[in-house]
Amino acid sequence: MQWLWQLLVAILLGALVGWLAGKLMKSDGGFLRNLILGILGAALGGWLGGLIGIGGGWVMSIILAIAGACLIIFLWRLIFKKK
Repeated sequence: MQWLWQLLVAILLGALVGWLAGKLMKSDGGFLRNLILGILGAALGGWLGGLIGIGGGWVMSIILAIAGACLIIFLWRLIFKKK
């Protein structure tokens, strides 16, 4: 039953992080897109933070997740730029 709570918290935090990154990057995306960006951003931010030795605690994890989601939005715009 604990895994269910962890999954629920990860989804909610992913949605929050995706929403915050979308606001920071002035991106227009719905709930599902923000959720996916937040989860992917958390994974990317945590991985990059671990590579350079940054991490530890909830606050730093959320900051890294937001930075990772912003990076994903930036890369998305570079790859799929509208002409």
